[in-house]
Amino acid sequence: MTERYVLDLQEVDEKQVAVVGGKGAHLGSLSRIEGIRVPAGFCVTTDAFRRIMAKAPSLDDRLDQLSRLNPDDREAIRTLSAQIRRTVEGIAIPDDLTAAITRALTRLGEQAAYAVRSSATAEDLPTASFAGQQDTYLNVVGPTAILQHVNRCWASLFTERAVTYRQRNGIDHRTVHMAVVVQRMVFPHASGILFTADPVTGNRKVATVDAGFGLGETLVSGLVNPDVFKVRHGEVVAKAIAAKQRAVHALPTGGTQEVAIDSRRQEQPALTDAQVVRLVQLGRRIEAHFGRPQDIEWCLVDDGFQIVQSRPITTLFPIPETGDQENHVYVSVGHQQMMTDPMKPLGLSMWQLTAMVPMHAAGGRLFVDVTRRLASPASRAGLLDVMGRGNPLVRDALETVLDRDDFVPSLPDAGPGGPPTGGASATIETDPAIVTELIERSQVSIAALERDIRTKTGPALFEFLLEAFAEHKRVLSDPLSMQAIMAGMEATWWLNDTLQEWLGEKNAADTLTLSAPDNVTSEMGLALLDVADVIRPHSEVVAFLQGVEDEGFLDELAKLAGGTEARDAIEAYLDRYGMRCVGEIDITRPRWRERPTTLVPVLLDNVRNFEPGAAERRFEQGRQKARQKEQDVLSRLRALPDGDRKAGEAKRMIDRVRTFIGYREYPKYGIVSRYFVYKQALLEEAERLVQAGVLPEKEDIFYLTFQELHDVVRSNQADDRLIQQRKDAFRSYHALTPPRVLTSDGEAVTGAYRRDDVPAGALIGLPVSAGTIEGRARVILDIAEADLEAGDILVTTFTDPSWSPLFVSVAGLVTEVGGLMTHGAVIAREYGLPAVVGVERATRLIRDGQRIRVHGSDGYVEILP
Repeated sequence: MTERYVLDLQEVDEKQVAVVGGKGAHLGSLSRIEGIRVPAGFCVTTDAFRRIMAKAPSLDDRLDQLSRLNPDDREAIRTLSAQIRRTVEGIAIPDDLTAAITRALTRLGEQAAYAVRSSATAEDLPTASFAGQQDTYLNVVGPTAILQHVNRCWASLFTERAVTYRQRNGIDHRTVHMAVVVQRMVFPHASGILFTADPVTGNRKVATVDAGFGLGETLVSGLVNPDVFKVRHGEVVAKAIAAKQRAVHALPTGGTQEVAIDSRRQEQPALTDAQVVRLVQLGRRIEAHFGRPQDIEWCLVDDGFQIVQSRPITTLFPIPETGDQENHVYVSVGHQQMMTDPMKPLGLSMWQLTAMVPMHAAGGRLFVDVTRRLASPASRAGLLDVMGRGNPLVRDALETVLDRDDFVPSLPDAGPGGPPTGGASATIETDPAIVTELIERSQVSIAALERDIRTKTGPALFEFLLEAFAEHKRVLSDPLSMQAIMAGMEATWWLNDTLQEWLGEKNAADTLTLSAPDNVTSEMGLALLDVADVIRPHSEVVAFLQGVEDEGFLDELAKLAGGTEARDAIEAYLDRYGMRCVGEIDITRPRWRERPTTLVPVLLDNVRNFEPGAAERRFEQGRQKARQKEQDVLSRLRALPDGDRKAGEAKRMIDRVRTFIGYREYPKYGIVSRYFVYKQALLEEAERLVQAGVLPEKEDIFYLTFQELHDVVRSNQADDRLIQQRKDAFRSYHALTPPRVLTSDGEAVTGAYRRDDVPAGALIGLPVSAGTIEGRARVILDIAEADLEAGDILVTTFTDPSWSPLFVSVAGLVTEVGGLMTHGAVIAREYGLPAVVGVERATRLIRDGQRIRVHGSDGYVEILP
């Protein structure tokens, strides 16, 4: 096939990204949409770029060097990328390529003005916009100048920012090629950007138009504030007209110039409302063509709009697919489960198959549709009450949606809906034997699962697993288990509400629940202190662990003095807790048993920071504090009018909370224990698929749903392209922030704390564990990188049970995600750590090493000077 160096825009469409880059492909497609005007032009193809690059063999070595650099080594990237750019700009354009570009210019008008625009093959993609990574040159006049700027566009593939962006996104520099778009220049009265979905809220029904006078460079460069219009259902619903003091205009000789705008025009709108509505109609046509919301650059020329670019908006959170046109309201599962990271497809589908309610996937996260429960007044009150007690931000977000006109239709009460809100625990006695029996039932069920799964392989394994999921759900929905959980939670609420009313004391239950029995998660943190006690006396073992990197280190331990005891202690810990890990609701995440090195830093912190016997001492101290608090509360109550009755009621509730609150953590432990059994069986199946040549590697099964994996096992055939697409999509989901509440319009509703009782500048959150503590903030995003000293305050995005071993080392806790009854809050109370959760952007607003004060009773954090 002969290489084509120049293609007219009318000849290309979005299937030709490899030939004309993302921008060129989009412009070609735009020019084919009926009613959309695109300035005439042509593309200099990637064949031309490859030919230029081949003329400088030294570039190969430099690209190798570049790919080996750390993305954070700004100086090295700056130096090397500048060398590459100079080399590319110094390459003479071959005669036949010069002739092809000149011929195209002759057709369009040789002495006209042109925009010369970079168009990389990894640009304007559905998963990464690459906006602003390469260069554009406006008002270029004459063939010599145009050829020079085409060369500059090729070189702009290696600007420092473009190189860094690719390295951070894991994109190989060699796989990206540069085409160049050359378009007739338009000289607009006004220009700007149209987002066909609201880029801030994500609402797909609201379009946003930014507009300014002259060329769009004023807006892109931040030179002026634009006029901003919001359009919904064909009418302007909001607008803010800015004072636009400057504009960029084209010069007759080429190039552009910044000019001042006459003071009388500065506050005039750049567009009329009618023009804004017409522009949005064009935007909707473009959005329909590409099948997703667009970020569109437009120009107004003689009362007609010309479109100069359109790219997907990659920052919007996707909407769960429903197949209907009804309104829906979704609540994030990740915010309840303390895991807001994206999950791989197998993880999503396994959680869906074992969950008690239907769940919808979007953006690698799960959501529950609560529309029907909100629609019925009876279930609405119950849902809002439970959400509000656990997480006020979710309640506020739901109330914000309910305040919208008719978004959620009102339905007659259709019977019970939503989680139990009271009464469910009335029939259960305060009897510790109930918890013992529930734990035994769970253990028996898991033992049967481990026994019965051993003989199952191939399609029979998947049929067995579907039955196992039914048993999984049966255990989870055991009425006695639900009653025990609710009994503990309701007793906590009763104590907090009633003791505040009777004694004026906030969060009294926090101290009354210290060292509650049967809490498998807090026991896990203390048990690692006991492992540290075994290791501490053996200096050779401690020194060895400080250098551990290989997952096979347990076998090496036996060769050291004291190593056998150390290994046995770690193995015993892994036997009981090895199925846990960060993000454990995603079955694909590596468990501690699979990656025991994760625990080594925490173990070494425990060896360094604690004395022998710390676990038992801490548990006993908590028990004594709780007992003293109980005696104090009861004696103060007896001194009140009707005091004996009040003290009697409080005593019953204290007994109840201490009997049941520890069990709150057990069902999750049971789920994760079962998950590890499922996972081991599925990985053995994956190993067989690898041996048979069906899959290149075992972990590829994580990018298939459970049903798809079942089909692969049945047919012995896998779709490699699908797996690759899923890997790319999963990588892109990391850049998305999941909303607490999401509507079917795509609006992300975050909710707000409606409070005016906190000091100026304090970070507001939810008070979940009483007390005030001051100390050094340790911002830790990965448990394996924890390095803690006594008195440190842990600041992180979210904590699930796997973080509990860190809780014994810290003095306080701050998280971005969480509620009153989520795991971090429960364990913080167990250990007596002042804690504030649900603090928006805490890991970005608090710097590692800063001194902070955590107000665990009042729900705010102060950053100290």
